[in-house]
Amino acid sequence: MPRPEAAAPSGPLRRTALPRIARRGTPEGALAALALFVAVRFVGVLAMILANALRGHPLLKSLAHSWDSRWYLHIAAQGYGHKIWITPQGAPQADWAFFPLYPGLIRTLTTVLPLTPGQAALLISWIAAGVAAYGVYAIGHLLYGRGVATALVALWAVMPHAAELTIAYTESLFAALAIWSLYHVLKGRWLWAGSLAALAGLARPSGFAIAIAVSLAAGYEALRQRGRVPVSLWAGAVLAPLGWLGYVLWVGQQTGDLLGGYFKVQSAWDSKFDFGIGSARFVKGLLLHGGGVVYPMALVIVAVGCLLFALLCLERAPLALVVFSGILILLVVGGSGSFSSKPRFLLPAFPLLIPMARALMRTWRARPAQAVLVYGALTLVSLLFGAYVTTVARSPL
Repeated sequence: MPRPEAAAPSGPLRRTALPRIARRGTPEGALAALALFVAVRFVGVLAMILANALRGHPLLKSLAHSWDSRWYLHIAAQGYGHKIWITPQGAPQADWAFFPLYPGLIRTLTTVLPLTPGQAALLISWIAAGVAAYGVYAIGHLLYGRGVATALVALWAVMPHAAELTIAYTESLFAALAIWSLYHVLKGRWLWAGSLAALAGLARPSGFAIAIAVSLAAGYEALRQRGRVPVSLWAGAVLAPLGWLGYVLWVGQQTGDLLGGYFKVQSAWDSKFDFGIGSARFVKGLLLHGGGVVYPMALVIVAVGCLLFALLCLERAPLALVVFSGILILLVVGGSGSFSSKPRFLLPAFPLLIPMARALMRTWRARPAQAVLVYGALTLVSLLFGAYVTTVARSPL
């Protein structure tokens, strides 16, 4: 990781919804950070292709046709209401559980470009991952300066499940929209923040996390300014939840239960908020019977995420970042469903890495060789685990 040329500010902006920072152009050092991100994730893609080759699978199988990817590609080709899977328990799993923005973009690309749905899906994911990484850098630079911003992008690139940013899943698209929505909150551009949050709400079920973060930040700013705020602030707060809410109501209308239909669809996928009962049962079963590689690693990732959230709160990070990350942590810990999928739900929660990024930069300034060794170890674990979980393991992604 390159040594930063400029020292970071003495401390982060305090927990205000609208930090007072001068507007700037492209943050310095962004290209180097993005080059590092692209390089790490490119090697990750090569590792997945090699793993597929060694297993005798089509080289791009785990990239474009893994688990949920097949549902998104089917929706892009056929629309909704054409695919239902009956579980061994007899529960009908319908395609309405998958939000429409990603398959809609896939269908648009295949209409205007000579691409297969799988190729279009990967192109969207890869571009979105780069856009998201740039947003991570922009926020890190805004709050802490070039050094921490570079470390933040570097760490985000080597999260254990970062491989899932470059497969045909919605994580990178949702992350790009949510991260840039948060950036515009920090800059006080409420219409942009609300519009991007609304789009993020059309990308994933967890889209309401960014909607709540934007709306709460707007409310906090209104209180801080004693109501003397521009109309755009209220407009952004109202726009933020419309994407998620609109799709939930549409599914309800399709199922004949306007308010509860969507949640019944999700329940058939064993996706509901059970206040951590499912997570507690999983931990108990793991301790009693073990669980190979994927499930213990998933538990470690979630546990570390909870610890990092506590450290993020101690950092007094801006309110929107704390709320967004906190809701994603709450959904992971308190929600049901396969525990092997939970780490990827935390991929968009990049603010959790802020304490680690600041620590890494302190180490880099004091002992560069040690910082390189630590980052190299994290990169190796990320590449190996990413290739394993996407191409070898049979656990749901």
